[in-house]
Amino acid sequence: MTIHSEHPFADPEGGRDPARRLRGRLGATVCLVTTGSGTARAGLTVSSAMVAHGDPAHALLLLDPDSDLADALAGGVGEQGRGVLHLLSWEHRDLADAFAGVAPAPGGVFRLGSWTDTAWGPLLDGVSAWAGFTVDDAREVGWSLLVDAVLDEIHLAEEGEPLVHRRGRYQRPAGTS
Repeated sequence: MTIHSEHPFADPEGGRDPARRLRGRLGATVCLVTTGSGTARAGLTVSSAMVAHGDPAHALLLLDPDSDLADALAGGVGEQGRGVLHLLSWEHRDLADAFAGVAPAPGGVFRLGSWTDTAWGPLLDGVSAWAGFTVDDAREVGWSLLVDAVLDEIHLAEEGEPLVHRRGRYQRPAGTS
């Protein structure tokens, strides 16, 4: 893993990539996607995610196609095509940075936090919302890998303060302290 000198989603005003700047203005709750088991775990911080209601419901995730997670979900590591989608809270911002590759994680990112193994992969203990999923389809779209994941199981608890990402920074949602 490389620690980047710049935030991967920040593109200053006047930057050369207007699509990246547009995406940064959308804002989103930060997600963590994990897969695998034991020493064959992979994970990535994801802020480009959407849930499509239906029977079954789907999650649409844009991933870095060069990431360990993309390789793992394609069957390179761990349980082929299964993973856990976590919604992160404000308290998880350091963990989110570590999984994004912008902060150090001595001993590896899975040494940060407490984890429970599930049928879909490692689950971060204490998150307010998570879903176990199975990949239905994956294809490259632009410079990303679009993963269409069927949500097999969804768990919702009392929501705390969500970790929101907008324009390259974490922000507290309006109306919170």
